[in-house]
Amino acid sequence: MELTELINSVHVIQVAGNVQRKDVTGIFYDSRKVTRGSVFVAVKGFNVDGHRFINEAVNKGALAVILEDDDAVPDELFLHTETAKILVKDSRTALAEISKGFYKNISEKIKLIGITGTKGKTTISFIIKSILETAGNKTGLLGTIANYIGDKKIESSLTTPESNDLNELLFEMYNSGCNYVVMEVSSHSLALKRVHGLSFSAAVFTNISSDHLDFHNNFENYLSAKKILFDNLSLSAFGVYNVDDKSSPKIIENRVAPLYSLGKMPGADFIIKNISYNLGGTSFTLENQNRNYAVTTSLVGEFNAYNASFAFAVAVLLGIDPDTAVEGIKNTPQVPGRFEMTGKDKKVIIDYSHNADSLEKTLLAIKSIVKDMHPVYTVFGCGGNRDRTKRPVMGKIASDLSKKVFITSDNPRNEDPMGIIKEIESGITKKNYEIIEDREEAIKLAISKSEPDAVILVAGKGHETYQEIKGVRRHFSDREVADKYLNL
Repeated sequence: MELTELINSVHVIQVAGNVQRKDVTGIFYDSRKVTRGSVFVAVKGFNVDGHRFINEAVNKGALAVILEDDDAVPDELFLHTETAKILVKDSRTALAEISKGFYKNISEKIKLIGITGTKGKTTISFIIKSILETAGNKTGLLGTIANYIGDKKIESSLTTPESNDLNELLFEMYNSGCNYVVMEVSSHSLALKRVHGLSFSAAVFTNISSDHLDFHNNFENYLSAKKILFDNLSLSAFGVYNVDDKSSPKIIENRVAPLYSLGKMPGADFIIKNISYNLGGTSFTLENQNRNYAVTTSLVGEFNAYNASFAFAVAVLLGIDPDTAVEGIKNTPQVPGRFEMTGKDKKVIIDYSHNADSLEKTLLAIKSIVKDMHPVYTVFGCGGNRDRTKRPVMGKIASDLSKKVFITSDNPRNEDPMGIIKEIESGITKKNYEIIEDREEAIKLAISKSEPDAVILVAGKGHETYQEIKGVRRHFSDREVADKYLNL
């Protein structure tokens, strides 16, 4: 697409310099990736300001630069290099707009399903993908664990990619024959406008609890970010929301698109009933339009009854046969790091529980299953450079709901690991914990010191295969370490 045409995709304040009638080769916000003939978008990040790298982008042959700081570089640079200068109010919005235009408004050509909420996004996306594929549809997935184009796995570093990468992936998925794409939509991506301008056919709100307050500063901002997904649904789209979550009224206010309620509450459009679960899976009844569906899944816990119900609701509202949806739920394999079990007599459960609410719900699910017949141990830590307020709360929850807790490191990042551990410890009033900074050693001791029939929750990292300490990542997998000391 020519630059002159592509500029029409963007809300501009001013265009200066030489707007050449040449095809654009790519859209980049990272100057290191700029190619000759591409467009560089200077974005003000949290640690680095992209405006500092405009010179580099121009020297590498950028056809145009989009920027919001008019004083970042002198106009002479653009005049001397025959580069177009495109001034905008907000570079992040412009990045999303020009990416949408460059990739031919691709989200309008597929059925795009967005899932937001504190918990459940990953599991729901995997279940929806399973249902759609059971119905014979090649499906793309964008999420925390990885991105998928059908069966092809593509590693991901962000729950929701930046808008140019996101549009490129959607374009690749469409060209690979995907009719549907299901994606996790994080609060960061909504606040940072990564999904700005995308046309969602369906959206899900799962639940909300305190999380990511290091980024959003307070719960109200966090909730407002989640609400953006529903606010931007068109009349031709639909939303499904958790009627049992107390924040739902805020999420659905000022609605435009038709919305459907889901939960245990009588009168909901999709009513969840008769939930039963053990270490082998979960079964429940789902009522919709006066018909009851018996649903089973190998995924464990009441929260997975909700997750499966959301997937069912979205699929049926998209036109998938309800019985096919039930079959697709049953076919869904174990989601990596989501209540993932390993072991024989002694069970280790690997789970991504990384905030207070998810840790409590996971431990309560375990306690409900084992009752008083098996002792429960917990190994967990908290991530560095993230919300500190949850640390003592999680310490208390783990201590109250476990026979013994091994407090350890998660991803301390640039924080002092023992400083994080001390903040977790400050919330504990019982004497049933041990501090083991080294995560592998903590898992090893929990396995070796516990009874032969114990259930051990290793929480916080789930599917992650790395540990980040002092800014350096090294390979680390909770599942691999657990299997090692279980002698599997």
